[in-house]
Amino acid sequence: MAARFAGLILALALLGPAYAVGPILGTPKWAELSAQERQVLAPLAQEWDAMEDQRKGKWLGVAKRFPTMTPEEQERVQNRMREWAKLTPEQRAKAREQYRAMRKSPPEEREALRQKWQEYESLPAEERDRLKEKSPPPGSRLPTRTPPPATP
Repeated sequence: MAARFAGLILALALLGPAYAVGPILGTPKWAELSAQERQVLAPLAQEWDAMEDQRKGKWLGVAKRFPTMTPEEQERVQNRMREWAKLTPEQRAKAREQYRAMRKSPPEEREALRQKWQEYESLPAEERDRLKEKSPPPGSRLPTRTPPPATP
């Protein structure tokens, strides 16, 4: 049995990292990113090295797709990154919770939310700025979905 296990380890070592599961050495530090990745991910520079590998991986995926995005999409991604970087850990946790709750909501509710978002995006920039000033910061609110009635 031990010989079989040692053989498996040796085979995996010979096959190389292509068959490894997950990052072997973790994700890169900020200084190890390419110039293009640092430019795209600049809003996250201050916290990059302390970020979890999984989150870094997601942001690296965004940076990889960034050149294929339209200029409008690129601007939106950069703005959202800047907004995210400004949030406190508590606000981020609330935002994640809100996102998970939204994903669990019925398709009709998600579609209604998409429609409202499209209406908001079609407003003139001045009107959107006015509304932003009146609303609480992102992630500070939780969904207002009413729970289903209790069954006897």
